[in-house]
Amino acid sequence: MKTLILLRHAKSGWDDPVARDFDRPLNAKGMRAAEAMGRHARAIGLTFDRIVASPARRVQETMIHFGEGYGTALTPEWDRRAYLASPGTLLDLVREQPETADRVLIAGHNPGLEELVLDLVPEGADERLRVLVEQKYPTAAIAVMTLGETWAEVASGGGRLARFIRPRDVDPSLGPDRD
Repeated sequence: MKTLILLRHAKSGWDDPVARDFDRPLNAKGMRAAEAMGRHARAIGLTFDRIVASPARRVQETMIHFGEGYGTALTPEWDRRAYLASPGTLLDLVREQPETADRVLIAGHNPGLEELVLDLVPEGADERLRVLVEQKYPTAAIAVMTLGETWAEVASGGGRLARFIRPRDVDPSLGPDRD
């Protein structure tokens, strides 16, 4: 059974004057949230064999802070296709994963991540968690899905949403409208 872990980048700084969206950094709350989610991932025993991530600055910084919380430096494969990717492009990335990897983490952006979860997990399945994803896939949130036996055969409706963890679930001070 393959496990797909989707991590949305942490909260970025819109007030930072950068020329390109690609270069937008995390803000202080985002740094705290990424580290807290890394600590929580380690505490619940969430592991991954491989990481694929958007090379956008906010994702790179998320991976640094998530790794600090997790307790190890992470070494993602930076894939430009993951930057603001559609669910179709993300599904292509999933299907390309080596079969030797059983647990893959993909770090990226919304709305693609949210739409991928909703595409892979059929309506009526894992209803409570799926409804939370439908409501909002907030920054630094993690979705954990179990899929089939091979990455190449991952298809719409073929997943099970095992966990959906938001920063506010880990630390209420990281909830909406709080800095």
